[in-house]
Amino acid sequence: MKRYMLKSDFKGLKKGTQFYLIAESEFIGVKEYVLRTRDLRIRISINDREFRDNFILLS
Repeated sequence: MKRYMLKSDFKGLKKGTQFYLIAESEFIGVKEYVLRTRDLRIRISINDREFRDNFILLS
């Protein structure tokens, strides 16, 4: 499972928070990602632009 980290504060979450990429989908050219924090408490669903602008790949 891929792990990502926040580059800066985003939607009330602090910079450096680590996430697992749970799912990615594409429907008629619109990509959407579902991520969960490492402790699996918080789930966020974001579009491709938000994903590229706010997250970096860890592993």
